[in-house]
Amino acid sequence: MSRQTPLPPARTRRLLALIPLLGTIALGTACAATEDSPDSAPSTPTPTTASASASADPTGQPSPSASVQATIPTSAFVELPPELRKSPRRVTPVADALPKLCGNEFGTGGRQVTASAAMTVTYRKADEPPTNVPQGMIHQTIFTFDGDGASGYMGRLRSAVQACPSYDQSGNPVTVKGQALPDVGDEALLLTRTWAETSLNGERTGGTASSQIAVARVDTTVTVFDDQGWEGTSGNPAIMDRAIRDGVRTIDAWQR
Repeated sequence: MSRQTPLPPARTRRLLALIPLLGTIALGTACAATEDSPDSAPSTPTPTTASASASADPTGQPSPSASVQATIPTSAFVELPPELRKSPRRVTPVADALPKLCGNEFGTGGRQVTASAAMTVTYRKADEPPTNVPQGMIHQTIFTFDGDGASGYMGRLRSAVQACPSYDQSGNPVTVKGQALPDVGDEALLLTRTWAETSLNGERTGGTASSQIAVARVDTTVTVFDDQGWEGTSGNPAIMDRAIRDGVRTIDAWQR
């Protein structure tokens, strides 16, 4: 059995002196690793999210100037009266709720968007029994903006709609007609889409079908309503008009 030779006293003192020095070097290295070096890229800010009820559905890029998390509550969305409601509101991904014409006309909020969320309500005719099939559904999207972002969005949307008088939908031409919607929010736009009506088999019936899109700005908030008739049939303009007007009043009450 071998015996270890004890270290000379001078060497022992030198090793003990190195221990706190090595600890200082390791700690300094760890602190430096958590800081951005001059050549490193800036850290990505945490995105602002929006939620309807318990679900979040952000779209686009949130404004970098938003310092707090923006949230759009369920109470900011319109609710149809019971006699028109086929099923309760449900949270919908914003990308699925926004309509599409020639392109991405309604998804151009840009970096001034601070929050976005969408919900869908399925409606029926008031004089029909609840067991009948729905008449249609309305997707509602709400955007909140920084600064003049809401006005900018409305301006871009008008230009995009003017550049898209018609588009093709599964081989069926759809015409688009836009007009101002007076006495709704701070400014509002109503779009009517018209196409040749087809049966469930895709055959032309000889008639026409139509549906509407309504967009309104309330201060720094914009809401988009997209009415879709059930299984490609026409939407209901009267219900749509009620939804957009009630929706603007609901947003105005939420903002207060």
